[in-house]
Amino acid sequence: MEIRQYEPNDEIGWVRCRVLSFLDTAYFDNVLTEKETYQNPSIELVAVEDGQIVGLLDIEYDNSENVVCTRSEGLGGMIWHIATHPDYQRRGIGRKLLEEAERTAKEKGLVYLEAWTRDDEWVNEWYQKNGFKKVSSYLHVILEGKEVEDVITVEKPSFKVMQAFAHYSGDEKDNIKSKFNRVHECNCYIKNI
Repeated sequence: MEIRQYEPNDEIGWVRCRVLSFLDTAYFDNVLTEKETYQNPSIELVAVEDGQIVGLLDIEYDNSENVVCTRSEGLGGMIWHIATHPDYQRRGIGRKLLEEAERTAKEKGLVYLEAWTRDDEWVNEWYQKNGFKKVSSYLHVILEGKEVEDVITVEKPSFKVMQAFAHYSGDEKDNIKSKFNRVHECNCYIKNI
């Protein structure tokens, strides 16, 4: 397996790897049809085996403090995507991508990495096992059907909101979790490098 910089002709493999790896997670509906590009500098890595993209890691990073990351002091890098193709999981590919990204991040003067993830237990355990510490959280609330009507008022009668996505950062997390069918805790992790 080779870990190298992402190249533009990797896009289809990158998208396939990300989509397949997210299917069994709380982010199953966060489907991308093309690779994101970043406004700030980035570290974009892929793991390749037999000509196939089997892992990926994208970090957009600060070129001055608090441009991309805001949860610590100094220059940080935001992990936007880390994924391993399901057929290649449990082989240490994510860890190897992270190690290479950390090496590159240090060379660029970054002092920490920031990552956000939903409440998949195995994903949160991976971050913790790899030296990240949870520093905060809020809720992702996906509203559907009657739930939307209870929260959102539409002023134009010809529109009916069928689904909505909301962030909840208040003090009644348990109440929100019991009131709505699909609620995910979105956790922020920090790792000093």
